[in-house]
Amino acid sequence: MGVGRVRVPQHTSDACHVERDLAETWRLVAGTIRDALHDAGLDGRDIASVGVTAHGDGLCTLDRQGNPLGRGIMSLDSRAAPLVATWAQDGTADRAMPIIGQRPYPYSATSLLAWLRDNQPDRYQEIGSIIFFKDWIRLCLTGNIATDLTEASTALTDLHTQTYTSEILDLLGLTAISGARPEILLPTDHAGGITSAAAAATGLLEGTPVAAGLHDVTAAAVGMGNTRSGCMTITAGTFSINEVYRDKPVVGSAWSCRAAHRRGLWNCMAISPTSSSNLEWLTKLFPAAQQDGANPLEAVEERLNNNTPRHTLPLYHPFLFGSPYEAPASGAFLGLQSWHSRTDLLQSMLEGTIYNHRVHVDALATTGEISKLGISGGGSGQPAIAQLFADILGRELEIADVREAGALGAALTGAVAAGLYPDLDTAVDAQCVTKRIYRPRPDQSATMSRIFAKYLALVDAVMPHWPSLFDESSSTPVPAPGPSSVTPIHPQTDIGIAS
Repeated sequence: MGVGRVRVPQHTSDACHVERDLAETWRLVAGTIRDALHDAGLDGRDIASVGVTAHGDGLCTLDRQGNPLGRGIMSLDSRAAPLVATWAQDGTADRAMPIIGQRPYPYSATSLLAWLRDNQPDRYQEIGSIIFFKDWIRLCLTGNIATDLTEASTALTDLHTQTYTSEILDLLGLTAISGARPEILLPTDHAGGITSAAAAATGLLEGTPVAAGLHDVTAAAVGMGNTRSGCMTITAGTFSINEVYRDKPVVGSAWSCRAAHRRGLWNCMAISPTSSSNLEWLTKLFPAAQQDGANPLEAVEERLNNNTPRHTLPLYHPFLFGSPYEAPASGAFLGLQSWHSRTDLLQSMLEGTIYNHRVHVDALATTGEISKLGISGGGSGQPAIAQLFADILGRELEIADVREAGALGAALTGAVAAGLYPDLDTAVDAQCVTKRIYRPRPDQSATMSRIFAKYLALVDAVMPHWPSLFDESSSTPVPAPGPSSVTPIHPQTDIGIAS
């Protein structure tokens, strides 16, 4: 396997706007394809097919000639938040739930389209096609405009039929944009071949098949081998991403119900920006080199590996960048004492992020049986931390030895599109991926469940005070709303190449 990496700049010239220049994005991605080929010691003649994935939600607009109409709007963008708040207050958001399986969010394509309608009417009127970031990359590779089932279901498709619905456009005042919705392909559909221009830019061979591709969180699940109903996937990256597949739609306030990689399969997904980003923040405050030259995460792992007798640690609420709750939450160490060490704080923070995963996992467990649970990221590749996940979640889990799960999932869609496998399930089953199984230890899991109960009780206790923390003129706690179903997805773009 070869890997190419590049950081695509974000443009934040206006408050609450987070965008990427589409031409710049393509130029940089094309370069990473060349880098990946070089890293693997391959050239374009060795490549059988290409699959693409990128962060979901957000919005890219094209004019009627298929050219970019302004920058692409990322899923981190929050310009539409006031509009979405209005929809929540007047009941529009609740009316959307039974139509599309989720409420509109500030980063949803429909919310951003409504913002453009109200604030940039000239641009809105010039829109010829609405697509997503992965679709833009595929367009640059093939010259064809389309989207796929997983992306379309983030805002535009009927919960039950998994096809476009005019009902959501009518509800949100977007009827005029209906003609700009592109064709919906299945992720494994042949979406075109590499053009001569794309071949020159990437080093791929002209005519190489390109699959439609899929949303990044779905791609990660596929790459980890989780493609069937009942399979749950946890990705502990910058965001806490938790998803489980179901063979029928299940709607709830604590998750979004979107389409999975094929029709007749749904992805119940609950996420929040509450995972390893917390650890990154603390290690920046306390660099390992400043104390004993040791990596603090290694010290936590050593403590866990040695089964060091547990002493009382602070409880940590991992809400530095957001939370699963609609209230403006605050991160916090609770029970912090002068004798707690840096390693104590890192362990407390690690446990707090896993407790938050459990909040999502327990909610998703109400949608049906969980037959299999796979985890990647968040240090879970280390046996001691993987065991901690199992003990806190109280569930058996597996860790797949997959270096880039999202890219592998994308590559497998390309393999199916090229006819190497009949379907994605078969493609996944054919992969020789080593997996390690971890089971909760009864005593440790019982202890962690008691601490988790305290974690939840303290969330309930401090939640009424969160709004006043962000308003210096207020000293009165106010009732806070309950759980929110989705927060933005950590943005990335992966290209999967099947050789």
